[in-house]
Amino acid sequence: MRTIRRRPASGQESVWDYPRPPLAQPTSKHVEVVFGGQKVVDTTRALRVLETSHPPVYYVPLEDVLSATLEPSGRATYCEFKGEARYYHLTVGEHTAQYAAWSYAAPSPGYEELLGHVAFDPRLMDECRVDGEKVRPQPGLLYGGWVTSDVVGPFKGEAGTNSF
Repeated sequence: MRTIRRRPASGQESVWDYPRPPLAQPTSKHVEVVFGGQKVVDTTRALRVLETSHPPVYYVPLEDVLSATLEPSGRATYCEFKGEARYYHLTVGEHTAQYAAWSYAAPSPGYEELLGHVAFDPRLMDECRVDGEKVRPQPGLLYGGWVTSDVVGPFKGEAGTNSF
């Protein structure tokens, strides 16, 4: 099955125009994360990572995360571009999401701005919002992208993209 690129409308971006290797860039968009009925992130100081075929992944400053909600999990993965990611469990009250967030304690050269930032998996949150719009998680089991109406795919992870 051949993947057919969707043409972006005015005000939209195509993930097929995003670079590889990925680009981390600041955004002033209002980013919110809700878990366990509590807002755990509310910031306009996020970074977004843009990579070919992926919707943006939003990284928020650790100081903008509700304190005492993240606990290191011991799990790590490796990104060929950004380096070693360390994962966190998120707990709010009686609610816990395992491996719900990740960060780079020693990002690879070119990604130093990710230091002190953390990304959340939207599949595991009550909801994530960008400028008030509720995001949809990127399809697939291995990705943390945030799909909003201003990005078009197809996205890596969708049926026909030969990925998880």
